[in-house]
Amino acid sequence: MNEEDRIVTPLNIVGDTENEYSLRPKRINEYIGQKKVKEKLKIFIEAAKKRKEALDHVLLYGPPGLGKTTLANIIATEMGGNLKVTSGPAIERAGDLAAILTSLNDYDVLFIDEIHRLSRNVEEILYPAMEDYALDIVIGKGAAAKSIRLDLPKFTLIGATTRVGLLTSPLRDRFGVMCPMEFYENDELKEIIVRSAQILGVKIEENAALEIGSRSRGTPRIANRLLKRVRDYSDVKGNGLVDLEVTKAALELLDVDEEGFDSIDNKILTAIIDNFKGGPVGLETLAYFIGEELDTIQDVYEPYLLQKGFIIRTPRGRVASDSAYKHLNRSKKCAKTVQQQSIFKDRT
Repeated sequence: MNEEDRIVTPLNIVGDTENEYSLRPKRINEYIGQKKVKEKLKIFIEAAKKRKEALDHVLLYGPPGLGKTTLANIIATEMGGNLKVTSGPAIERAGDLAAILTSLNDYDVLFIDEIHRLSRNVEEILYPAMEDYALDIVIGKGAAAKSIRLDLPKFTLIGATTRVGLLTSPLRDRFGVMCPMEFYENDELKEIIVRSAQILGVKIEENAALEIGSRSRGTPRIANRLLKRVRDYSDVKGNGLVDLEVTKAALELLDVDEEGFDSIDNKILTAIIDNFKGGPVGLETLAYFIGEELDTIQDVYEPYLLQKGFIIRTPRGRVASDSAYKHLNRSKKCAKTVQQQSIFKDRT
């Protein structure tokens, strides 16, 4: 299955652009969830505004779909600056980044998504820009080369990444504010869904909103996407009211179970339990077996399965937990017996 075909993918897909901007909170007090990050940013933003300085550079890291871009928009609004958005893969040459930096004004925010994918040459341009608000440009070649330093406005760089471990130490150390983004609680997602339903003009009952939230994998982007699809189902099969009965029927049609798992998540758990006797199994072997890219499993599927405690990461590979056996209605004793019989056959 293509990742963009999954209804529960945390990645941004084409259908998410519809009404997405209107659903985003504009101010930090409107932002739901991420309490620690929000409280930290409130203090630092207020302090920077009192000193009439730019906010220190911010690194937002965590799984996709948790609101990193939304927070960047909020920070720009709170600081009274404009937001310029780009991504690591889009900045191919040092000159591309230099052009962006020189176009900024005081208190502007430059948001670089997937910042871990910046090339080394481009990354080196950022060092003086982040530390000294200056841009070093080399003119000419060889012995005739000259270095010119251009002053930059007092801007804030916000980097977003799902793979913070891939950032080089020199770049990571230049961020003054580090904000780990965590999965949302079901009650927080319910609040987000109720708020989004009001903006979209959808009538929804609170228990239905909680049901959608509990199947949204702790991710607001998925919650809003499921809300839209349940709304469609209600408009066609129901009377326009999103209640619990309609919600469960719609989510069953979408193949999203009570844990928020779809066919691929259950395929991973089934492979570990049935084909590899509960594990441990290496990630490369698992990726090859289910026909998915290793990075996709590691970045997209695995974080939620780990966070929910359905798989356990060990030095020897991934192991299915008791919760996984219960979810798939498998007996762990039977699985161990099959494994022991297989080992006995191999020895004989």
